[in-house]
Amino acid sequence: MNTMTVTAAATKAKGPIVWLDMDQQELDDAYDQIVYAPNRDQVGKRRLANSAAALARLGKPLRFAYGPTPIEGLDVYRTAKPNAPIAIFVHGGAWRNGTATEFTCLAEPFVHAGAHFVVLDFTNVDEAKGSLFPMVEQVRRAVGWTYRNAEKFGGDRNRLHLISHSSGSHLAGCTVTHDWAKDALPLDILKGATLSSGMYDLKPVRLSKRSKYVAFSDEMENALSAMRHLDKLNTPLVLTYGTYETPEFQRQSRDFAAAVKAAGKPVELLVGEGYNHFEMLETLANPYGLLGRAVLTQMKLMKD
Repeated sequence: MNTMTVTAAATKAKGPIVWLDMDQQELDDAYDQIVYAPNRDQVGKRRLANSAAALARLGKPLRFAYGPTPIEGLDVYRTAKPNAPIAIFVHGGAWRNGTATEFTCLAEPFVHAGAHFVVLDFTNVDEAKGSLFPMVEQVRRAVGWTYRNAEKFGGDRNRLHLISHSSGSHLAGCTVTHDWAKDALPLDILKGATLSSGMYDLKPVRLSKRSKYVAFSDEMENALSAMRHLDKLNTPLVLTYGTYETPEFQRQSRDFAAAVKAAGKPVELLVGEGYNHFEMLETLANPYGLLGRAVLTQMKLMKD
């Protein structure tokens, strides 16, 4: 925020407390990335340009359907190495935006490091009439499809890793805390997951202005808050956030990491010094960036 914005905020009378020490405006701002990351559009244009350039180098991905509707598809950027590990990426976009084709730039370092890179498409909350359940169900099903069909693109189903950002990390959190036995799949289907800049408890989100387009209910809040289902977690986690993210996105990651640690399960918390919400994702496209190094290290593909 610029000096004028900060000054205005400082002189504005604080309203009734809604969540922690925040009034409604502060909470709304804490779940609105543009307030804390005014360069959002610039970073987005950079990602699209970099993805177009990466596509020219990598070539078109393989496209597979994991479900019956047109959106239920995934792009696979293949590595040349046989029986390679698989990284699955779940994009963000406030549950409302984003398609697989926008994230080709993230695939390149993984392909060159010897991993297949899978980018998921799934419905959005507007198409789902305000429900997050279809989005979560599709991401879980896409992971299951990848495990069952890894040989179709030369992947090793026993080395499956999940990567996510923003609202995609909410969906990924619900995926790593899924009861895979219900789908006749191994509980440790995911050998690791790196979740960046996400939301893991929907209670404060429900109190924010995001409730204008998400039809929150008690059932949704409870079922789709990963923090409340750690008994089903069987995946080692890396959680990350940037120091220029909103206070709530920072707190959500810290609290989730603390809860996972208290549950006696493996977790690592990484903090990106000087990065805002959208800049954090750019570090995934760099094998030596914070996220790129974290994921490649977890996948045992990082050379010292």
